[in-house]
Amino acid sequence: MTALPHTPAHPAQRVKPRDAASLVLLRHGNDGPEVLMGRRHSRHAFIPDAFVFPGGKLDAEDRRIRAATNRTAPNAAQQALEAAAIRETFEETGLLLGTGGDIGQAASGTWQVFQQRGLVPDTRPLSLLARAITPAESPIRFHARFFVAENAPVEGTLAGSGELLDLDWYPLARALALPVIDVTEFVLQEVIRRSSAGSLQGPVAFWRYRRGTPVLTYED
Repeated sequence: MTALPHTPAHPAQRVKPRDAASLVLLRHGNDGPEVLMGRRHSRHAFIPDAFVFPGGKLDAEDRRIRAATNRTAPNAAQQALEAAAIRETFEETGLLLGTGGDIGQAASGTWQVFQQRGLVPDTRPLSLLARAITPAESPIRFHARFFVAENAPVEGTLAGSGELLDLDWYPLARALALPVIDVTEFVLQEVIRRSSAGSLQGPVAFWRYRRGTPVLTYED
C-alpha cells in the first residue's frame, strides 16, 4: 500500500479537485464476497500500476441524462455522479448496469449505446459508501465518491477498453494484498467492516488529507 502521490506546491498553484465517481461492485463468491478491480496501465499519469475500482471523472453529459432511481425527491448532483460511476464501469469493464427507459435528449459517446439499447443507467442498487479528496499539494486532484452495489444485475462480458488490466473479481482479503493506494485500502477496509457487521449501509466515510496526513470522519 502506498499513499497518494503529492508534491509540495505554492498555494497559488493548487488545483481544484475534479468531481469523480467509482463503483465498488460486490458479488458472492465461493470464499465470501468478491470485488471487481483492475490495474491501471503503467502509462497513466495518475497512480500507474495500482489496482482500483472502475471509475473516473464526471462528464458534462452525466448531468443531463435520465436514470432509474429510488429517490422520490431529485438530487441532481448525486444522480450525475452515480451515472458517471455506471458509465465508467461500462467503459472500463464491459459490464453494464441498466434498465429499460428513455435516457432523454440525443446522447453521444457511451450514453449513445444506452440510448440505442433503450436503456437508462440503473442507480437503484447503488448506495454512497465513501468519498475522498486527494491532497491539496497534488498536481492532479479529485473529489471521488465511492458507490457500492452488491449482487447488482450487471450484464455483459468482462473485458472493457483496456484502460484497466488484470480485471477480475477478487476475494476481499486478496484485494487488500494487491498493490493499492491508501484510499483504495481504506474503501476496502470499510467494505469488509460493514460486510462483517451484516450491512453495507451507514454513514458516509470521508477520507481527506490535512498537511499530508490522512483524516477519516463519518457523515450522516
